[in-house]
Formats: sequence, structure tokens, C-alpha cells
Amino acid sequence: MKKVKFKKLLTYLAFVGPALIFFFVIQIIPFFMGIYYSFTSWNGVSSAVEWVGFDNYLRILRDDPKFFQSFGFTTKFMLAAVVISNVIGLSLALLLNAALKTRNILRTVFFIPNVIGGLLLGFIWQFIFVKGFAAVGNLTGIPFFKMAWLGDANTAFWGIVIVFAWQISGYMMVIYIAALQGVDTNLLEAAKIDGASSWVLLTKIIIPLILPAFTICFFLTISMAFKIFDLNLSLTGGGPFNSTQSVAINIYQEAFQNNRYGLGTAKSILFFVVVAIFTTIQVMITKRKEVEA
Repeated sequence: MKKVKFKKLLTYLAFVGPALIFFFVIQIIPFFMGIYYSFTSWNGVSSAVEWVGFDNYLRILRDDPKFFQSFGFTTKFMLAAVVISNVIGLSLALLLNAALKTRNILRTVFFIPNVIGGLLLGFIWQFIFVKGFAAVGNLTGIPFFKMAWLGDANTAFWGIVIVFAWQISGYMMVIYIAALQGVDTNLLEAAKIDGASSWVLLTKIIIPLILPAFTICFFLTISMAFKIFDLNLSLTGGGPFNSTQSVAINIYQEAFQNNRYGLGTAKSILFFVVVAIFTTIQVMITKRKEVEA
């Protein structure tokens, strides 16, 4: 029996061991190194590492209004992006879960933006906002296309939200479709026979049954929206006048442009704590709703 158990243990280690090693080396060790460097004044280059304790954290809380400005922008962006992305994703899933002949092709088309890298996607949409919209506005005279989409703080904010939702909605759609396909069609048919309208079917039967999908999608969109970097960098670079600067860009500039790696790492630790709190609260609330449903 012991030999059998030992062989099973070796088999598990052979499959899981390499993944655990890579996870430990790539994730766990850098995380704890980051915590250590957040208490230092290291510039990221020199070999001298001076311990400063909580000075970096106190400096952020007292003397860094740009960091809190970027936090405000990121939080506002997260709220808008999460709502819009999930509404579009669920709408597409409901549409493509129907018996359409072209549904497989349409699923692929809507999912493709998620495959494109954030930097490339940002530069493509930058061209669309700056050149494409201007050309359409000159031809049609429609004020919507004549706006300085990336040159004004308000329109630049919504421009980033639009591109983020366009990129991520297809991914959310796939998750919602998987959940919808698990709904018992006999239950829906029985409700229709009893006279339930489409709105009643959606709000009273379909949504309660696919609440686990909402938990996953909300978690993913919240974490992705909070951590937005490449899309923000390629679209606006944080401008105009840092009005669309995300927390990730602020941390990047602090650590790698200003050569204050210790201070940048302290910001990243605070950012990690806030994101962890947000996502934990969201998962707790949606999980409770699942139980109630």
C-alpha cells in the first residue's frame, strides 16, 4: 500500500511539480521581494539598498496627490468598464445562444478583439479616434465625430472605456454563453407555457441560474480594469495633463522613469491591497446572491 501511495505521489509531483516551481519562482518570490524593496530607497540600478522603513508609505500618503488622482481615475474607469463590458457581454451571449445559422462565426468575430495585444489595439484605436473619426466628421458634419476624443479629459476617459469594453466583451460573452447552455430548456419552456414574458424569463429564471458566471465575469473585469496599462499607455499615455493616468502607469513612471524603485514598489503594494479588497468584497457579495438564488 505504501509503495502504491508513493507512486501516486510521484505521479502527482511529476505533473504538478513543474507548475508549482514556476509559480513559486515567477510569482511568490518576486512578490515578497517587492514587499522588502518597498521599505527601501533603492533606485533599481545600484547595489546599495538603504532601509527606510515606512517612509515610502508615509511619503505616498502625505506628498503624492498625483497617485491619488490616478487612483480616482482608475476607480471611476473600473466602475464604468465593468458595467458596460458585462452588459455587452451578456447581451451578445443571449443573442448568440439562440438558434442562429451564423452564431459560430459571430462568436469568433466578437472574441477576436480579446486576442489582439493591448498596445497594438491602443494604437489602432488611436488612429481611429484621431484620423478616422475626424474624416467621418468632415464628411457628415456630425458633432460626435468632430470631438477631440483623445485631447479632452472627459472624452479621453470614455474613449478608453469604449476600447476596453470592445476588447473584453467577447471574452465575457464566452463565459456567459457557457453558463446559458447549462440552463435547463424544459424549465424555460414550462415558464413560457405559463405565460411568462421574455423579461420575466430573463430576470426571474435565466439570471438567477447563471449567477456563478456573473461572479467570474465581475471578478475578471474588476481586476483587468484596475490593472489597465498597455491600452492606457498606447491610447493617451495618461494625458491630457495626467487626467487619464492609471495607477499602473503612475507606478511604472515612478519606478522606471524616476528611478525610485522602492517608492514605486510601495505604491504597487498599496495598489495590490486595494484591488484585493475590492475583488474579495465583490466575490463575497455575488457568492451570497448565488446562495440566495
